[in-house]
Amino acid sequence: MAQNVARTGETSTLSVEQQPGDTYTWELYKEPTDPNFNFVTEPGETSPGYAEFVGGTTTGTTVNILWKVPGIYFFKVNALNITGCTNNLKIGIVEVKLGVSAEIEASPVVCAGETTSLTVILTGTAPWEYTYTDGTNSWTVTNVLTSPNVITIAPGPLITTEYWITSVKDQFGTNTTPSVKTTQQINPLPAPSIIYHR
Repeated sequence: MAQNVARTGETSTLSVEQQPGDTYTWELYKEPTDPNFNFVTEPGETSPGYAEFVGGTTTGTTVNILWKVPGIYFFKVNALNITGCTNNLKIGIVEVKLGVSAEIEASPVVCAGETTSLTVILTGTAPWEYTYTDGTNSWTVTNVLTSPNVITIAPGPLITTEYWITSVKDQFGTNTTPSVKTTQQINPLPAPSIIYHR
């Protein structure tokens, strides 16, 4: 069994059912560019920079693979009988998608100029780096080790302001798809008035 979709930074488990007397070897392939590529005769060609067998284990009924770069990958498992001859093989495919993303949430309503905060919820593999904006200014936060990550804004905005993430990066890739916007609601300060004493 193999999951058909994985994400960068994740580890997938690939497995086959043990048949009496058989041993198994596994190989990985980044999607070949040659339409006539022959998986039966060609050895695995995936660089460890793209994906790797966890612990270097490429034999047995089960292997674990860490995905590092998005793309289409193929795996091959060869079944060897007791004499060491190949008597069966299986080819499978896994689509690896970018695993890093970010969402941003604003505080409840505050008054103009009061300290407020934004909460950034991150997926992927730490450390992260992300850039957020209010549409006029942008700020980059680096070396984020935990999620959620809280940004304190002091003094806060004077008017209701939207914020969103423009890019987020982890050790396996960068996602430049803008996040959904969050709105920091701001109540205006009351107009000053004269206080009368009797």
